[in-house]
Amino acid sequence: MPAVVRVFLVDDSAVVRGAIRRILEKHEDLTVVGTAPNGRVAIDTVAAAQPDVVLLDIEMPEMDGLATLPHLLKAVRGVRVIMASSLTKRGAKVTLDALALGATDYITKPTSHAGPDALGPMAEQLVAKVRGLAPRTARVVHDTAPIRESASAGYARPQPSLGHEVVRAMPRSTMPTLAPELIAIASSTGGPNALATLLRALPREVRTPIVVTQHMPPLFTQLLAQRLERECGRTCVEAVDGLKVEPGHVYIAPGDHHLVVEAADPGFRIRLNQDPPEHHCRPSANPMFRSVAQCVGSRAVAVVLTGMGEDGASGTVAIRNRGGRVLVQDEASSVVWGMPGAAVAAGSVDAVLPIPEIAQRLATFEMVSV
Repeated sequence: MPAVVRVFLVDDSAVVRGAIRRILEKHEDLTVVGTAPNGRVAIDTVAAAQPDVVLLDIEMPEMDGLATLPHLLKAVRGVRVIMASSLTKRGAKVTLDALALGATDYITKPTSHAGPDALGPMAEQLVAKVRGLAPRTARVVHDTAPIRESASAGYARPQPSLGHEVVRAMPRSTMPTLAPELIAIASSTGGPNALATLLRALPREVRTPIVVTQHMPPLFTQLLAQRLERECGRTCVEAVDGLKVEPGHVYIAPGDHHLVVEAADPGFRIRLNQDPPEHHCRPSANPMFRSVAQCVGSRAVAVVLTGMGEDGASGTVAIRNRGGRVLVQDEASSVVWGMPGAAVAAGSVDAVLPIPEIAQRLATFEMVSV
């Protein structure tokens, strides 16, 4: 039997608290160890409960989620906080503020007056997020072999599949030497902060255009692009269908749309579509990576940052098999090592690095002679 994940609920609606408790406690590995109707009560009681994960509502009387967050992080060392946000522009802005302040993830939910039945669609996602954010000691350990570097097959540490077939990359004996024409980045849980860290660390002389798939709904991706531009000093926009790709620009896939690239004369153009989700995601990194592999071949670089699940793994195989390079964030610095670990399992990875070293490697690639 797996270890039990301890959850603390903070929401001003007793109906919502009760409904979420029932959702979680249907599963034997999840238990609710405390609840609070607002931030002040949560601050007074959370330390005694010692939860692994806190689900924190944003909109509450007396003390809202954003004001409560830093106190919870201080009260329980290592606690993971999931913000419960409304799917509104204000909800998106406050959620991004919370992520910057140390929240780990977020979930969108209906308003309290929608009733408990409206929480049904979020149940599966909530359970997956709580499980994924549990401390490592509360997870089933499938493999503890050390990670090792291999010039031909990336890093060898098999990870458990989450129910999808893992396509493996073909080996190669030499690294490509062409300067990149396009960098494609995938991220999910923990991704907004990881993206900001990477873009800030990337030297200004790196002018290769960047396309990004971050798992987020509409409104959130637009605000994320604006925030990254302010914080990182690069032109960063939510992508628009038909947009010409420009040097030094960063393009974020909009919520509920896959971003792909196509060849233009010269350069590349962005296309958006609403093809079926992949790995339950739209946007998904896989269509983006496949299109980049097809258009750019050996002059493509894929980067997989922190994230839950396996999205992007098969796409990195396409990049690798066309001669491109694949870098992934290391486990120690990732909030969740699901997506990077899945790419490692696929054998498509050239290097597993902390974010500052990924930025250095990208700068090194750009300086390679054409």
